[in-house]
Amino acid sequence: MSRDEELKGRWSALVEKLSAQFADGDPLELDAIIYLVGVQELGQYHRKYRKDDKLDLMHIAICRLLEPYGYYEFDYFDEEGWPHYHVKEELPPLKAGEQAVLMKEAVVGYFLEKEYIV
Repeated sequence: MSRDEELKGRWSALVEKLSAQFADGDPLELDAIIYLVGVQELGQYHRKYRKDDKLDLMHIAICRLLEPYGYYEFDYFDEEGWPHYHVKEELPPLKAGEQAVLMKEAVVGYFLEKEYIV
């Protein structure tokens, strides 16, 4: 099986599983899954988030997801428990499709690491 086919299969399985758990089966978009990763990384599950918080959660997720690729490095947790990262290497310019593939690959890797999917 090619790497692209494997990613496509794992992505579909992940979307199906997360959608069943968090969206009553309605397929979740990439942005929604990135948001869920941010909530997971923050670890404050039972609170309401403001719009600004949601953007910050997505930023946390993107940093965490791209950390294994060498683009970000965890720095510290602030007094409210929010993780902070610093840029290790700038992302190269990517076309929209390339960016989506990179993020899907990173999300699948994250959920494999967490043993949520196999």
